[in-house]
Amino acid sequence: MQISRRQALAGLGLLLVPNMPVYARKQDPKVKLAVGRALDYLVRTQKRQGYWEANGGQYRVAMTALSGMALLCEGSTTNRGKYAKTVRSAVDYLVDMSQPNGLIGYEKDYHYTYGHGFSMLFLSQILGEEEGAERRKNLLRVLNNSVKFSGYAQTSRGGWGYVSAKDGGDFDEGSTCITQVQGLRACRNAGIPVAKEIIDRAKQYIKDCTTPEGGVQYSIRGGGARPPITAAAVAAMYSAGEYDESDHVEKMLEFCKENIWPNEGGSSNYFGHWHYTHYYYSQVMYRDEMVWPKYFEDISRQILPKQNASGAWKEGHIGDVYTTAINATILQLENGYVPIYQR
Repeated sequence: MQISRRQALAGLGLLLVPNMPVYARKQDPKVKLAVGRALDYLVRTQKRQGYWEANGGQYRVAMTALSGMALLCEGSTTNRGKYAKTVRSAVDYLVDMSQPNGLIGYEKDYHYTYGHGFSMLFLSQILGEEEGAERRKNLLRVLNNSVKFSGYAQTSRGGWGYVSAKDGGDFDEGSTCITQVQGLRACRNAGIPVAKEIIDRAKQYIKDCTTPEGGVQYSIRGGGARPPITAAAVAAMYSAGEYDESDHVEKMLEFCKENIWPNEGGSSNYFGHWHYTHYYYSQVMYRDEMVWPKYFEDISRQILPKQNASGAWKEGHIGDVYTTAINATILQLENGYVPIYQR
C-alpha cells in the first residue's frame, strides 16, 4: 500500500499543521489574492458533471486535469480543503472518462493524447492522498490501464502524436510527447508500474529531436527548434530522471536561456504559446533555488496585471480556463503540495 508524502511526514513528527507545505516562503499578498480569485473562478466555471472546457467545448479532459492541478497546488484534496468538493467532482469525471482500452477520454475528442497525459498527471497526484477505499480502487484501475494505453499509443520512434500511433499513422509531435512522459513519470512515482523501455524510448525521441544548438524540433521529421517545446522537454527530462548534469539537458537549458528567459533586460517577453512555455519552464526554474526568486518576481509581475475582474486571465485562443489554470499553477509552485512539482 502506497504511503503518501503527508503520511510519511506525519510519522516523522514533521507535519505540525494539516496540509502544511514543505517548501514555502512568505507569500506576496498580491499573489495570494490573485490565486484566490483565480481558483474561485475555476470553481464557478466547473460544469455540473465535473468538467471544464476550452473555447468551443473542446479539450474537456485536458482542461479538467489542468484545472484540478491548479486546485491541488492550493493544498486541497478529494478529502479535505477549501476546494475538496470541486476536486472530487473533477476526479470522478475523469475516472468515468476512462475507456476499456485505457484511454482517459474518448477517441473522437480533439487531440486526445493531451487530455490523457494531463489526466495521468492529475490522478496520480490524487492517489497518494486518497482516503476513500472505492475511489482509490478506481484510481488504481484507471492509472494502470492508462499507462498501458500510453505504451500502446507510442510511435515507432518513441514519441507520441495528437492521437495514438495506430490512429494517427505513426505521426509524432513534441508537445504531446511531453504530456505522456511527465504523466508516466508521475504514475511511476505514485507506485504504478511503468515499463522502463517506454521512458527510455521517449528520452531518446527527445534527444533525436534536439538540434545542435539545444532546441527541440516540432517533430522527429523536422519543423524547426521551438522554444516552448524545448522548455517542456527540459521539464519532461527532469521528470524522467535526466538532470542538468547531462550534456544534452544542459544544451536545452542554454537554448531556453537564450530564447525564453532571461533575455536582454532580464524580462520574459510575451509571445506565442507563452502560457504553455512558462507552465513548464517555471517547473524547471523552481528546481534552481538561486534562480527561482528572480524568475518568479519577473513572471508574477507579468501575470498579475493581466488578471480580469472575474478572476480569470482572458488571453489566447484556447480559452480562459486554460490560461487561468496555468497562471494559478505557476503562482503556487512554491506552496510545495504537489509531488511532481516539488524540488
